[in-house]
Amino acid sequence: MGLLTPKVMQRVALFLTFGGWVTSLVTTFLPLWKTMNSDLNEVENWFSGLWHMCLYTDEVAIQCKAYDSVLGLPADLQISRVLMSVSIGAGGLALLVVFPGLDGVDVCVEQPGLKRRILVVSGVLAWVSGLTTLAPVSVVAYTTVVEFWDQGFPDVMPRWEYGEAMFSGWFGGLALVIGGTLFFVAVCMGNFSQRRLREPNGPELKPRPNNYLKTEVL
Repeated sequence: MGLLTPKVMQRVALFLTFGGWVTSLVTTFLPLWKTMNSDLNEVENWFSGLWHMCLYTDEVAIQCKAYDSVLGLPADLQISRVLMSVSIGAGGLALLVVFPGLDGVDVCVEQPGLKRRILVVSGVLAWVSGLTTLAPVSVVAYTTVVEFWDQGFPDVMPRWEYGEAMFSGWFGGLALVIGGTLFFVAVCMGNFSQRRLREPNGPELKPRPNNYLKTEVL
């Protein structure tokens, strides 16, 4: 347990938060949220993301085109755009704010209370970033499942399925939530360490007065 210190916990939380933020950033711009392959034309694969629609064929490789109208997009994609943008902003802000609060950084060294508050704020921002990543990915996953099992579509009609970006979004969101939680754990560990340092190691001895006289009992 000697290696499990507040400083180590802060570094682990920072690593998870940074990894989750990068993963969420990449997921936002990947055109692989949904995939579709037609049984009638197996050489064509369609990919749909938040910003582009792509077509992959053996002859011309991959071609992508941005959506013509934002208002013409489904509601789940419009909401996902907003939430993923919030996630990127909150995650980046958490990484910028956290550095003054890390142990070993020569900022606010004489103000340990301020350092702990900075870690708490960073943890909250990481939580916001993680939840705003998990929410749109889960919403798009839900609508994809509902449309896939919709009995109103003919069986021969191709249907959208999960893409690789869905799983990377879940991974990034969970990493951000865990990273924010570990920031809170690091703060609690630091508070516990400070209380232990303030506790006396033994009974407190009162200083003797100057006119103290030693007496002997016969």
